[in-house]
Amino acid sequence: MVQSGSFDASTPLGEFFTLGDFCTCSQTYQKYAAHINPFPQTEESVQALKELNYYLLDPITRHFGRDRLQLTYGFCSPDLKRYLNQKDPHTGLKNGRIDPSRDQHMAHERNRKGNYFCDRLGAACDFLVAGVGSDQVMQWILDSQLPFDSLYFYGITRPLHLSYGPQQKRAIWGFTPTGQPRRLPLIVP
Repeated sequence: MVQSGSFDASTPLGEFFTLGDFCTCSQTYQKYAAHINPFPQTEESVQALKELNYYLLDPITRHFGRDRLQLTYGFCSPDLKRYLNQKDPHTGLKNGRIDPSRDQHMAHERNRKGNYFCDRLGAACDFLVAGVGSDQVMQWILDSQLPFDSLYFYGITRPLHLSYGPQQKRAIWGFTPTGQPRRLPLIVP
């Protein structure tokens, strides 16, 4: 494992997005930017983000257009994770809902004991396509038979969560109104 921690924000991850795009797109990062190192600490994480872009985001962006695709949550650094787990001092609300053990946003980052935050490995992002319902984007992903690991569908007007990793289990998850996950069937033509 190569440790660095000083990756360049302009590093291309694919045809359309840079490391900076992925590491600084979340609302929590933007709110606390002065206090957060948003970048990966390992080359493994950068490589996982490149694979996510190559296999999933590049084809999606080619189809829908770069001007329409908006990243809403990309890479989660250990610093960002700390802020997501805290409450906003003004509102008292938690900054974010995360599950680093499952959601793959932390890619191949490791904790202080040297264990991966997420054993599933790979990388994930959340995104919207302006003017297109997330149900239509999801159907295009399925019709195109892209090799995703997990896809979370939160609703037509909400971002999609998409991950790429070694498992490529093509699991689709929907959520009840109370936020409980339920696995949806994989229906492709």
